[in-house]
Amino acid sequence: MKSLLKFITCGSVDDGKSTLIGHMLYDAKLLFADQERALELDSKLGSRGGKIDYSLLLDGLLAEREQGITIDVAYRYFTTDHRSFIVADTPGHEEYTRNMAVGASFADLAVILVDATKGVITQTKRHARICALMGIKHLVLAVNKMDLVDFDPKKFEAIKEDFSRTTAEFNLQSIQVIPVSATEGDNITKKSQNTPWYEGLPLLAYLENVDVHQTDDAKQFMMPIQRVCRPDHTFRGFQGQIETGSISVGDELTTLPSHEKAKVKRILVTDQDRDTAYAGQPVTIQLDREVDVSRGCVFTKDSQIQEADSFAATILWMDDSVLTPGKNYLVKVGTKVLPGTVTAIKHKIDINTGKTVLADHIVKNELARCEFSLSDNIVFDSFEEYKSIGGFILIDRVTNMTSACGVIDQALQGTEASVRLDTEVTRNVRAEQKGQHPLTVWFTGSVADNLAIAKEVEKRMVATGYHTMLLENGRGESAQRVAEVAKLMNDAGLIALVSNASMSADDQVTARDILGKEYMEVNEYDTSKHSIEEAANNVVKRVVKYLINI
Repeated sequence: MKSLLKFITCGSVDDGKSTLIGHMLYDAKLLFADQERALELDSKLGSRGGKIDYSLLLDGLLAEREQGITIDVAYRYFTTDHRSFIVADTPGHEEYTRNMAVGASFADLAVILVDATKGVITQTKRHARICALMGIKHLVLAVNKMDLVDFDPKKFEAIKEDFSRTTAEFNLQSIQVIPVSATEGDNITKKSQNTPWYEGLPLLAYLENVDVHQTDDAKQFMMPIQRVCRPDHTFRGFQGQIETGSISVGDELTTLPSHEKAKVKRILVTDQDRDTAYAGQPVTIQLDREVDVSRGCVFTKDSQIQEADSFAATILWMDDSVLTPGKNYLVKVGTKVLPGTVTAIKHKIDINTGKTVLADHIVKNELARCEFSLSDNIVFDSFEEYKSIGGFILIDRVTNMTSACGVIDQALQGTEASVRLDTEVTRNVRAEQKGQHPLTVWFTGSVADNLAIAKEVEKRMVATGYHTMLLENGRGESAQRVAEVAKLMNDAGLIALVSNASMSADDQVTARDILGKEYMEVNEYDTSKHSIEEAANNVVKRVVKYLINI
């Protein structure tokens, strides 16, 4: 069976990415007859005076052909005698950096193009850093348009040295630098007579032979759950793709984050029973007993995989809006999605030098190290070990657009997960001891007014036998963190009264997500019409009614 290489082409605008891949497919006879004929006909109306415009094979959008640039990622599948390939031709324009990052996320190798007349520029460095961020360990630098510098070896060596300095910190496993001419075909499918000083392989031959696949044999089994399959009451299976390792019938699995254990009763690959399944296969796993598993959980044999509700990460910001601390997003790690907040921007990374720069905000296409706090624990590990649960994306909660992608660097200490212990004294036990149902009453509006009312409400509730805790948020603490503290109070069996400034729609959603059904918002009172005592009395009546009906 032929091995598969997934690679991308990237670089700055008009460096010749689409032309390079198009010429490679054309020269290697990897096109159908109708594709070849269509290319020749389209080229007559192209920008090369009737000569074949190889970029038209990949630039299929009308806007791409009009402007002569790549806008969207174009995927091509092809096979030679030695290997199968999937190539993603990605945009070079800074405006479409997010599309380039999407292509890089799937690739094993990146072919980065530079224009020999310009050398290594800022966009080249940005793309190299994004490739490194996305875990790509193998790079090919294709120094294109060598025909425009008369195939000058000194120019080639200068670009090669400049690129080596740029990538010195990236911990790469291989870098190959090849002089090419995408339009003329030099060193693409066969060695060029114009570069007798170049002793390496042409590009296609190098791609056919480079070894990019690391063995996962030593890695433990790990599979994020994508779906719970219940076609009828007799079957309950858990579906997903095995990311690393293998699994066999009879193996004992640990379910994260619940840490329940069960043995594998049955393995299905499509609709066929298997005794063993391996990394890369989509499977349905049936267990020998009922466990609490839903989408976003993780099956593993390795209990050392981390869990935390706060982490530090390196991100690529891709949104048009500015990122500042305190903003709320949906955080997707593996198959799990949770509400989260950017609690701090530690620094941004200078694209040219790689040095860190202090920053209090991040703009589009900048790389930065940030800290995040989530509404609950999430299962993750290092990007090096488990790519699928080591990377994440931020999703805008209003537009549902992807705002950033990144990799998790480390868990942050001092989270709820690091201080709370599982004991037999549960939340229900504590609530029963106090003779009440836990609840968070969230006051919004003017801080001064709702604090006065909240204090009066607490006085009246304590007088009637309720156990309460008053929390004030008048200093700009994030709504998520206040909600998390209130949830801890609820876990202790208490009724939390939160005096908070006016919340945004995002803050309201965050609080509800964290507190669930034990959340009641108080924002209807009007102090201009009611005294504090009257407003407090109305709130107490609402709370008591809510507790009776909950």
